Amino acid sequence: MDKSLQTCQGTVFPWHCDHMGHMNVMHYVGKFDEATWSFFSALGLPGKRMRDEQKGMVAVEQHIHYKKELMAGDVVVIHSEIVEFADKSVKFRHEMRDLETGDIAAITTLTALYFDKVERRAISLPDDMRAKLRDMSGPAS
Repeated sequence: MDKSLQTCQGTVFPWHCDHMGHMNVMHYVGKFDEATWSFFSALGLPGKRMRDEQKGMVAVEQHIHYKKELMAGDVVVIHSEIVEFADKSVKFRHEMRDLETGDIAAITTLTALYFDKVERRAISLPDDMRAKLRDMSGPAS
């Protein structure tokens, strides 16, 4: 993840765990969602801007690969990066690691559309966001 940003860090709490004793899939998704909103903010699309402009991002596809169980007390860190982007969409990847061991716990790839909440349709990404996407997806320095 050469051009990645740290977008989330947190702890696995006992209430995140299921009857199998490991973090339940709904909480992996929840932590990835936290990372997503942090990532959008880093791209120039914080919550306030979305509310003020009545625009935002909507998820249209998500794939998750579970690599390692996480247990209560584990601390996780998520790094995120751009995979690709087009006129109206962004594809990005989150990698969740066990902070203590460095092991990858899960990876998710998502595709989102930039969306006009009033007109209820996908629209072109704003120029400033497109510039940040270019910077973040270019060759590693």
